[in-house]
Amino acid sequence: MFVAPANTDLLLSEAQKQQLYLKLVEQLNKDFALANEPLDFPEGSTPIEIKIGLHEKIYFLIQHKFAEYLNLLYIIDVPEKEIKSLNGSDIAELSEQVAFLILKREWQKVWFRNRY
Repeated sequence: MFVAPANTDLLLSEAQKQQLYLKLVEQLNKDFALANEPLDFPEGSTPIEIKIGLHEKIYFLIQHKFAEYLNLLYIIDVPEKEIKSLNGSDIAELSEQVAFLILKREWQKVWFRNRY
């Protein structure tokens, strides 16, 4: 049964522990490219680089390219109710929470593909 880790750090360490970290990075790169917002994390990216880079990209999209941000969420298939439950008063905090939701959904895809 799939149980998502509680935060970004736990999620990334779980991906490493299950030796699916590279697959997670590949999935992130693939889905961002599909949304025409490439991330291009190299294979050797550390978890902290992934966490910071993803947060910065989401922050930028919310601030400057909101339609593309919404399209990205749709392509990745982040549940709308989870996005709506977030507090949007602080954009930096919001972008961090959205980055976690994106990672969580991408991790779910990678985990299921590996498991089944």
